[in-house]
Amino acid sequence: MIKMTVIGSSSIDLVVTASKRPEKGETILGESFKTVPGGKGANQAVAAARLGAEVYMVGCVGDDGFGEKVVNNFISNGVVTTYMEPVTHSKTGTAHITLADGDNSIIVVKGANDYVTPEFVEKALDVIRKSDIVLIQQEIPEETVEYVTEICFANDVPLLLNPAPARPISKTVIEKATFITPNEWEASVLFENKDIHEAFKEYPNKLLVTEGKNGVRYYDGENEVLVPAYVVEAVDTTGAGDTFNAAFAVAVAEGKSIKESVRFANRAASLSITKFGAQGGMPTREEVEGSL
Repeated sequence: MIKMTVIGSSSIDLVVTASKRPEKGETILGESFKTVPGGKGANQAVAAARLGAEVYMVGCVGDDGFGEKVVNNFISNGVVTTYMEPVTHSKTGTAHITLADGDNSIIVVKGANDYVTPEFVEKALDVIRKSDIVLIQQEIPEETVEYVTEICFANDVPLLLNPAPARPISKTVIEKATFITPNEWEASVLFENKDIHEAFKEYPNKLLVTEGKNGVRYYDGENEVLVPAYVVEAVDTTGAGDTFNAAFAVAVAEGKSIKESVRFANRAASLSITKFGAQGGMPTREEVEGSL
C-alpha cells in the first residue's frame, strides 16, 4: 500500500440539476437539489483511498455542520484526518454546481480553504516527507502551493500538481513539480505565450493535458502520445478530473509507466461519471481493474 498526502480544499457541493442553464435575468425550475461532500482536495483524497492508497488529508473546514459532514465523510472512506482542522473564523467552503446538458458549471466559495497556509502545512511535514507521492491543487493559497513544491523537491518526494482552478504558476513551480495535469483551458493559462506542442517538448513525461472525451496527451521524449478516454454514458461529470488525478498518482507511485498510469486513470475517471456526485461514483480498485 502506497502512502499519499493530499493537500488541498474540502467543501460541500450544493448541486442543482436542471434541463438547461438559465440565461441572464431568467428564472427556471430545477429538477433536483442535493448537498454532497466535495472540494478538489477532498475528492482526490477519497478517490485515492478507494483505489487502495493510505491517504492523509491536510486541510481546513469551518467549525460548522458542513465541516463536521466533511470530516465524517473522510473517516467513512478511510482517509486519515489527523491534519484536518476546523477554523472558527470562517465557514466551510462550498461549491455551487449546476448540472445541465450532461455537463457542469461551478462557482466555488473557498471559505476555510483560504487558511490552508504554509504555516498550517508545516504541521504535516513529517508525513509529507514520508509519502510516496503528494497531490496538491489550486483551491488553496498560491503561497502554499509554492511552499509544498519546495518541500517535496528538497526531500525527493514526487509531487503531482493539478493546476485547477486555472491561474498563472511560476516557472520554478513548474520545473520542480514532478507531474502537472491541466485540462486544455488550464494549459492555455499556464503557457499563454507558448505553443502547447512546444510546452510538451519542454516538459516530457511531466506535462499531461486532459482533453475530456478525447483522452490525455503528453510527450514521452520522442513523440506526443494520446491515451484515449473510455466512452461511457455520462450522468455527472463533476469530480472526473479529480478521480483521474488520484488514480494516476496511485498508479505511478506503485511503479507503473506513465502510459499505464494514464490508462488506469482514464478508466477510473470514466467510471466516476456514470453516477451522481463528485465522490458518489468514484470507483474501487476492484471496479477499475475488473473493467480494464
